[in-house]
Amino acid sequence: MKRGFYTILAAQFFSALADNALLIVAIFALRDMHAPHEYEPLLKLFFTLSYVLLAAFVGAFADSMPKGRVMLISNGIKLFGCLMMFCGMHPLAAYAIVGLGAAAYSPAKYGILTELLPHRLLVIANGWIEGLTVTAIILGTVVGGLLLKPDIAQALLHFDCPIINTGINTVPEMSIGIIGGIYLIAALFNLYIPDTGVDHRILKKNPLYLIHDFNHCLTLLWRDKLGQVSLAVTTLFWGAGATLQFIVIKWAEAALDMGLSKASMLQGVVAVGVAIGAVLAARMITLRKSVRVIPLGIAMGLIVIAMNFVHTLWIAVPLLVIIGALSGFFVVPMNALLQHRGHILMGAGHSIALQNFNENLSILIMTGLYALLIHLDFQVYTIITLFGLFLSGTMYLVKKRHEENQRQFDDVILLDDSRP
Repeated sequence: MKRGFYTILAAQFFSALADNALLIVAIFALRDMHAPHEYEPLLKLFFTLSYVLLAAFVGAFADSMPKGRVMLISNGIKLFGCLMMFCGMHPLAAYAIVGLGAAAYSPAKYGILTELLPHRLLVIANGWIEGLTVTAIILGTVVGGLLLKPDIAQALLHFDCPIINTGINTVPEMSIGIIGGIYLIAALFNLYIPDTGVDHRILKKNPLYLIHDFNHCLTLLWRDKLGQVSLAVTTLFWGAGATLQFIVIKWAEAALDMGLSKASMLQGVVAVGVAIGAVLAARMITLRKSVRVIPLGIAMGLIVIAMNFVHTLWIAVPLLVIIGALSGFFVVPMNALLQHRGHILMGAGHSIALQNFNENLSILIMTGLYALLIHLDFQVYTIITLFGLFLSGTMYLVKKRHEENQRQFDDVILLDDSRP
């Protein structure tokens, strides 16, 4: 791997770390202001709204200048959202600003991989970036939970900076201030991301043209026999993963009698499994064999239902690790395949923006449905059952669709290994 790749990893790690720590603190802030319970999953909905609404434009933005500069600007938007939450803006609105930065950040983060590396290294690169992102999720949820622990929070609040009066008097202010510092660390790494030398001039800047072009590319990717399968899998995975974050917190409170601080640690346990699965996939699965992992998605949905029968921590931890490992193992190869097909069909930035549009539309729908079920007072055990059956059922339909495509085009060469 080139040295610039590791700079990208470092920038992504600290930015994702701050995103996930801020989510836990935002949940605490909502509870502190006695907001309705259904507001908590709405945090994810507001965060992902920009991915969907601006999908036609962020790809062009990512391709308009060196992607390191795009990542720096986007990280600055995240920092601004964090600052707004610190200044008292409603957590939903402030986290939506952070989501705006994330929407612009993502096409650059993934798109630069296809510019910097040959396609034969994309699965390995995705294994690294997904594994490290998941590590950031683990540490982010842990950091968020630790900042809210009463003893740690009070110790940090009573710490006085010499000469400077910070004006920080509450646990949310203290936590958000520390998270803002993490965003600044990410910005420092953004400064050292190399320019890949790719021509970043965009042919058209007209918004109507960009929307038309986006719709054309969206249709093109969904009609591609490999693109549609990989896009369906990753779309479902990210919607399910976002919903599972909130299900785990609710389930830990109901089944294991945990508070928010400890329940957030279990999110990290799932993320440990995802990291394990991502690393194994990077070692064991090539781009040509990526579609063979689809049945693991069916198994994951069925295993999720087993959460209903777990009421002790020593069983909960390995179960959550298994769920995470299955998801990491099947999503990393599909993500690499989707990037490869998108890069061939339309270019890096555009393809990642399309991927983000579909995946985050799935997050909007699934977290919105979860918020509705919570509002209607559904028990978490019922929600887990519905969630697991939906996941397995849809993954089964994707598997059947791929098999049908294979029967129709079994003489087509899926990938050309002679490409550099």
